[in-house]
Amino acid sequence: MGGATVALLLAGPVLAAEAPVAQVEQGKVSGVVTDGVAAFKGIPFAAPPVGPLRWRPPQPAAAWTGVRSGTQYGADCMQKPLPGDAAPLGVAPAEDCLYLNVWAPEDTATKPAAKRPVMVWIYGGGFVNGGSSPAVYDGSNFARDGVVLVSFNYRVGRFGFFAHPALTAEAGQGPTGNFGYLDQLAALHWVKRNIAAFGGDPDNVTVFGESAGGVSVHMLLTSPLAKGLFTRGIIQSGAGRERLLPTPPVHAEGDAPSGEKAGVAYAAQHGISDTGASGLAALRALPADTVVDGLNMATMNTPTYAGPMVDGAVVQYAAPVLAYAAGKGADVPVMVGATGADGFFFGGTLDSILAPFGAERDQALALLDPDGTRDVKLIGHRAAGAAMFIEPARYTARLLSAHKSPVYLFRYSYVAESMRKEWWGTPHATEIPFVFDTVKARYGDALTAADAAAAKAAHAYWVAFAKTGKPDPAGLPAWAPFKAGKDERLMEFGAKGPVLEEDPLKARLDLVEKVAEQKSK
Repeated sequence: MGGATVALLLAGPVLAAEAPVAQVEQGKVSGVVTDGVAAFKGIPFAAPPVGPLRWRPPQPAAAWTGVRSGTQYGADCMQKPLPGDAAPLGVAPAEDCLYLNVWAPEDTATKPAAKRPVMVWIYGGGFVNGGSSPAVYDGSNFARDGVVLVSFNYRVGRFGFFAHPALTAEAGQGPTGNFGYLDQLAALHWVKRNIAAFGGDPDNVTVFGESAGGVSVHMLLTSPLAKGLFTRGIIQSGAGRERLLPTPPVHAEGDAPSGEKAGVAYAAQHGISDTGASGLAALRALPADTVVDGLNMATMNTPTYAGPMVDGAVVQYAAPVLAYAAGKGADVPVMVGATGADGFFFGGTLDSILAPFGAERDQALALLDPDGTRDVKLIGHRAAGAAMFIEPARYTARLLSAHKSPVYLFRYSYVAESMRKEWWGTPHATEIPFVFDTVKARYGDALTAADAAAAKAAHAYWVAFAKTGKPDPAGLPAWAPFKAGKDERLMEFGAKGPVLEEDPLKARLDLVEKVAEQKSK
């Protein structure tokens, strides 16, 4: 059923009077209205990827009869949750997990043709963790501000990113390996066909994501398979240069790493040596817990897991900036940035931290330790954050500013007042509850008026961008587009509120860029 023929219906007598029912292509789904927001959860956008559908591209979801309840999240995708995750899963994970959620203004029941802007959220988690159910990802406040917010699950870990010679043979000329990315594309196709049922405009879709979700937005910007599925993108801590764990090809000759070699190594650990159809059948018969095999963000650096791969179809470049530098990539408005204390420091000495800077070692130390504290952990975090996320965001902005469409660079440096004695800056992922305006769910009774105001401001910029392609909310500072070599100001979201300014980390990032460019030659 096409989007033009999808209509929103009022509930029948079996449902509560205020409960909306959406007619999507598979059938009718009921939602629940709370404080002016209609929420529909757990809508299948693809068939359960289990049994013979494990390690296959997502297949169409089956139709249903009657009215399906959309009051509860579907299962998040199978994984080993990471203890202490800032966005803990709200439901138990399972292999049957390809569900999405929609939040829309309450009057969508009477205005299905409203054509409101749509935002589609892609969660992070290193491609091994994450889901759409965490409370900080609730889309209610986007809906209250006139946006239709969609979140969805995609396969992670070995369920989402797995290659094997038998899978390559089975796929023929079709894509293989990046099943989690194929899930993302399937969800966006579902949005294109069905979002009009919720009052959303299928021709005004903003994709946004953080960490692995930000990397995913890079994928969508550079993949030919994503053409026409969205109109703008927001990259939050999505890097852009080569990933921390390199992006190997699906297949490689000799000793070069590849997705297939990681898959064969995993199979061998479980007594499966056949690389043909019988071996693949044995792999598909493994229990889900065995496929997880303890994999999460704490254990992901293993030779039996490849993560996203260059497959020539979904992913054509090992690093997104290589595509942008070649003049490739969707020419759409983009916001890109990172947090003030982004990145991960995995330990080491001062010498090991400074070694990559070579002859510029002393300059690097002065830039990373301007106060002369010689705090190795702090210096390490600053170096890691600059290299992993902050400088790549600026480099991405520089390359994308060659497009006709505008690009906007930001840095999120606001720290919740209750955490200022614990954090030296704004850690990775901590901007998310401010962007969603779900800070109450994150900080509870420790939330202050200043925190709430910071969330309202950040949220307003994201909403404005989704509505018009320009982050220009009324009553807040204007945000000029980034122009490489001409106007490289960024929007700093800090304790003083949003401020458009020259980058205070410019010298540090210039040095990091120099090292990165030398490494790439």
